[in-house]
Amino acid sequence: MSRPGRDDAPDRLYTLTGGRSGAGPDSPFDLVTLVVAECGPAPGMQSEHAAILRLAQTPAAVVEVAAELGLPVSITKILLSDLLAAGRVSARHPRSSALPDPDILEQVLVGLRSL
Repeated sequence: MSRPGRDDAPDRLYTLTGGRSGAGPDSPFDLVTLVVAECGPAPGMQSEHAAILRLAQTPAAVVEVAAELGLPVSITKILLSDLLAAGRVSARHPRSSALPDPDILEQVLVGLRSL
C-alpha cells in the first residue's frame, strides 16, 4: 500500500532533479515562501519548470506549488532553486506584520476569560 502524496517511481523524481537530493544549504525556500514568476515558460523548457511558471503568475506558496504539481516539497524546492538561479522566479517570505499585535491578543484573552 502506498502513502498518499508519494510517487511510486523514484527514478522519475531522480530524473526531474538531475540526481540532486536537496536544494542546497542556502536555499531561500520553506513551506510558506511566496514564489512569483518573473517571466513565462520558454519553448523547450522542462514541463515541471513551465508548470511552476504558470502557477506562479500570481504569488503562490511553495507548498501550494508542490500540491498542484503532485510532487514532494523537497523535489519542488529543487526545481524552484533552478528557476531562481536562472532569474525566472523571485522568492519572498510573507510579511511578518500580518501577525496581530501581542497587546491586542492579550486584551482579547483577558476579555474571553472574563466571560
